[in-house]
Amino acid sequence: MAPERDDASRPLSYADAGVDIAAGDKAVELLKAHVRSTLRPEVVGDIGGFAGLFSIGRLTARDPLLVASTDGVGTKSLVAARMGRYDTIGIDAVAMCVDDIAASGAEPLFFLDYVSVGHLVPEMVESIVAGVAAGCRDAGCALLGGEMSEHPGIMEPGEFDLVGFAVGAVDRAGVLPAGVAAGDVVIGIDSPGLRCNGYSLARRALLEVAGRSLEEPAWPGAAHSLGDELLRPSVIYSPALLRLRAEVDVHAFAHVTGGGIVGNLSRVLPDHCDAKVTRDTWPEPLIFREIQRAGSIPDDEMEHVFNLGLGMLAVVDPDDAPRALEIVRAAGRQAFAVGEIRSGTGRVTLARA
Repeated sequence: MAPERDDASRPLSYADAGVDIAAGDKAVELLKAHVRSTLRPEVVGDIGGFAGLFSIGRLTARDPLLVASTDGVGTKSLVAARMGRYDTIGIDAVAMCVDDIAASGAEPLFFLDYVSVGHLVPEMVESIVAGVAAGCRDAGCALLGGEMSEHPGIMEPGEFDLVGFAVGAVDRAGVLPAGVAAGDVVIGIDSPGLRCNGYSLARRALLEVAGRSLEEPAWPGAAHSLGDELLRPSVIYSPALLRLRAEVDVHAFAHVTGGGIVGNLSRVLPDHCDAKVTRDTWPEPLIFREIQRAGSIPDDEMEHVFNLGLGMLAVVDPDDAPRALEIVRAAGRQAFAVGEIRSGTGRVTLARA
């Protein structure tokens, strides 16, 4: 009698190995409307080609430079996966990239995303990319293309990672930083939450050391959960920065990401200048107090890891500071005069009053 056939003798498919091409095709169909909602006049063609095309001829005739940036959402993706909520994480990916571009003085033009998953569920990917599209609409840039990949054996079902790539343009004469000098005022623009930085420390302090649940109130008396707070989407600053540049002679922008206020403001200082920033000049969101208390984290470590409530800094002439504050506030953001530029050696100090 012939031996019975078992699974080892059955023809193997890609789906058996954990990759579902049909699911990928369905996801692409689900994404098309989101992508088309972001298109600018410079976009050439439609979804479906091997690459995206974008015309820069109409943007400027004065020595244009392309500006590129790439970034991810870090371990904030783990919070989204645990909450089963994927609709805002795409906004974070856009913000991390386009605000780096805007900090150089450029206008974001287009964005591409890369989504990797343990198991491709089309509706999950659609939710992620819908957030990307929402971020692109906020930033005024086109979602020009992207890629999704299934990684069974490396990532578990429900796990994902999200990375973004953005390109912008600026006239060579408009590149920042430029003209930072002693006497300039440092303006801080609010960040209601963590954005995408410090999540490994925040999760360690809140969820492991303090043993808190994502479903409990973010802090005593809060009307929303800790998970909601940690998934608060990043502010996209680029439209406000473009508006500010159009009306005020901005000397520098500093995007406050990893390294905190000190680490990022120092990147735009000339060697002959210092900056002093005073912490009590803006309201710090309560989530930072909760993280610090949960992990018994020293002040200097908090300052090095987190933005403490300021996601973007602008450096302007003191005569322009009142107008700059008005412009940012009119764009829907809170803004504060938080520091000053002094003669020095390129150092930044952050201290309480």
